[in-house]
Amino acid sequence: MKFAFVNPNWDFRQSTYFGCREPHYPLELMFAQAKVREAGHAGLLVDAQLLNLSIEEAAAKVRRFAPAFLVIPSAPSYLFWRCPQPELRVPAAWMRGLGDGIGVKILVGPHASATPAAALRKTAADVVMRGEPDETIAKLADTDWSKIAGCCWREGDEYHLATDFGAANMKSLRALAFDEYPVEARSHRHHVFTGSGRGAELEFARGCPWSCTFCNKTLFRNHYREREVEQVLREIDQLMARGVDYIYFIDEIFGVGNNVRRLLEAIAERPISIGLQTRIDLWSKETLDLLGRAHCISLECGIESISNEGREELNKNCRMDTQRMMDLLIYARRHIPWVQANLVLTEKDDKSEIRRWQDKLKSQGVWVSEPVPMFPFPGSPLFWQKFHESPQDDAWEKAHEYYLSAFSQKGYSDIQEQQPAALAELEVQP
Repeated sequence: MKFAFVNPNWDFRQSTYFGCREPHYPLELMFAQAKVREAGHAGLLVDAQLLNLSIEEAAAKVRRFAPAFLVIPSAPSYLFWRCPQPELRVPAAWMRGLGDGIGVKILVGPHASATPAAALRKTAADVVMRGEPDETIAKLADTDWSKIAGCCWREGDEYHLATDFGAANMKSLRALAFDEYPVEARSHRHHVFTGSGRGAELEFARGCPWSCTFCNKTLFRNHYREREVEQVLREIDQLMARGVDYIYFIDEIFGVGNNVRRLLEAIAERPISIGLQTRIDLWSKETLDLLGRAHCISLECGIESISNEGREELNKNCRMDTQRMMDLLIYARRHIPWVQANLVLTEKDDKSEIRRWQDKLKSQGVWVSEPVPMFPFPGSPLFWQKFHESPQDDAWEKAHEYYLSAFSQKGYSDIQEQQPAALAELEVQP
């Protein structure tokens, strides 16, 4: 069997999306392609965003391959599954443009996970996979679909909706080869704002042991799991041989577990720099020293709230008080060129106190975000708090309408478009 995996050329105009708009490695498609090949099938990966391909150009590549299955994600890269664009405009357009003559059209991603029936209807997919698709996609070729975790499909007007979710065995994810991926076409270094080089994204661990109110990881990438350190190091070495000089780890919470020390000590011996996102309360001066030796040049820390009350409201289960976190952020800046503290908008924090906290850290070289308004992503604890129900077919519409009504006057984040359109307008089909 042949499987084609296509990362669309994403377009976020008029969206509330606040993730990075540069191309990133579509790791969910890469791992699924590797598993398809391990199962004895053929797999083609087309990264239309990296290569700046039109639908027609990507369709020509897919037609030449003549796959039985077409796989398209509903959000750009695992890195942004937790903060995706609410609309399915792009996946729907690419499914229509690439799907002619293909037996089974498959959608994966956060929309498929939270609202599978709506995702099937909006994109005209034949199958949507709930949860992580790394290991489940290959099973579509030779396994009863009703026995595949997270598999949802429709037959005519009848919908078969799984209540479980795919969750990958991270120990089974061997080193990606990147042999057919255009590594050299990529220059973006995620979350690095000076200099130049060649960046890539990798994944050491998936999931998080915490359950913060705002975090959209309940339906996928939920429980904490690690890959084998040796497999990750093999990926790093392969990418270095292709000219990559910077790796950004997409892990939800880099720094958990004992094996991260082994990984960092091995990276310290290699001429490559790294970036990551974490919680500063996981680190000490000793481990921050190690992070510096491992050539970390970008450290993004979720502080969320500057008050104990605010962090409790967000269910952070924080191990430190605000002053200790501030001290560690300043200490980290001695070793790491870019240290960032992220805040979210909460009623528990006084605006003048936030400003003083920001000014003090900025005076020490630590960048602090403006408090970001929280989007109640379907499946997140915040969605439950706002709507007192599990996600139904109209969950994205509810969340989007709430977000626009709540923040159109207060203002959106400085990294968002300031005049986003309504979801129905974004998803209208030509």
